[in-house]
Amino acid sequence: MSLLHHDARQEALAELSRFRGEFYSCLTARSDALFELADAVLCGDGPVRSLAELSLVGEHRRGHGGLYAALARGRVDTGRLRRALAAVPLPRAADGRLVLAVDITCWLRPDAHTSPERILCHTYGWGKDQHIPIPGWPYSIVCVLEPGRSSWTAPLDALRLAPGDDSATVTGRQLRDLLQRLITAGQWQAGDPDILIIADAGYDAPRLAFLLGDLPVQVLARMRSDRVLRRAVPPRQPHTMGRPPRHGSEFVFGQPDTWGTPDTETVTDTRLYGTATARFWNRLRPKLTHRSSWAAADGTLPIVEGTVIRLDIDHLPSGATPKPVWLWWSGTGATPADADRLWQAYLRRHGIRPPHAVGQVQINGAQIDLLAPFGGRKQSGNGRELGRYGLEEFLQTKAIHT
Repeated sequence: MSLLHHDARQEALAELSRFRGEFYSCLTARSDALFELADAVLCGDGPVRSLAELSLVGEHRRGHGGLYAALARGRVDTGRLRRALAAVPLPRAADGRLVLAVDITCWLRPDAHTSPERILCHTYGWGKDQHIPIPGWPYSIVCVLEPGRSSWTAPLDALRLAPGDDSATVTGRQLRDLLQRLITAGQWQAGDPDILIIADAGYDAPRLAFLLGDLPVQVLARMRSDRVLRRAVPPRQPHTMGRPPRHGSEFVFGQPDTWGTPDTETVTDTRLYGTATARFWNRLRPKLTHRSSWAAADGTLPIVEGTVIRLDIDHLPSGATPKPVWLWWSGTGATPADADRLWQAYLRRHGIRPPHAVGQVQINGAQIDLLAPFGGRKQSGNGRELGRYGLEEFLQTKAIHT
């Protein structure tokens, strides 16, 4: 149950009570049944196998008929719920800034043939570099990262991608709406550090930075190791003829002879990775063309400059051979303090994906159900070991007519 605000003596309990009251106000139809259903999901002793079993949880005081009616005819004011999430106290980095992580996670729906707008989601199969497309719903999820060694994240928003959507465009629009809600709620004010947004290599980082260029944000994203960027144009010499170039010489990630001397370099001893060496090169930009996500752009394409970061470590906790990590930051002129802050913030981003991608998640100390889908990510089976989904990979369906 929720306490009245003045009866909740501890600050954290009072904030939780206020949020529960606001969440109840977001339920505009069948509010009591939906509210008890949310409590039942959070307080259940094990994984949810069926809605009928969920109706037997003590926190759900109605019968299973009321549960089905709530799901069929209940309504949620999603706009108000998003504003409520943006108003809760959020964790911040050591320098007081908000650090947001974005990721696209697929809800696999291979058996839901009548579900609308399913997309073939690329998942990892058995063996090395085995990719299997499975129909599902991709969701763009935005979380707030906590500092320190905690693996907890605070989800703020989720948006489903439709077929044909450009991930950078959809995520940019989603982040713009979220940032405006955060600013309205007082989470960022004039004079505060810019909000840092962290993404993986699946995003077009320069395009994301361009779409959010008028907001107080910085973008930090991973880049593939086969990328080629350009330097800024050097000063034009007197009496030089011809059209001035828009870009300078190439910076090829796979060719060290094109790198030159880094503008900043730091060496840090870490507990998990040994010695971490980070090198920074300022004012590097991609050479944009009217293709892919820039195909609809009119006129001359923009120049989006940033800083390239190469991170090298001694070893991985798993014992595998470490590979260099290339990052792109939308800012320039990084100091040594900025250098360490940026690559450490990117490593914190990995706390967002495992809870959504593994086969089972235990809440409140629940026991593992060996009959339910189980497994980790990538070569660990993508949550298809054991249970029905673990057997389907090894079965061949045949029809026998007698």
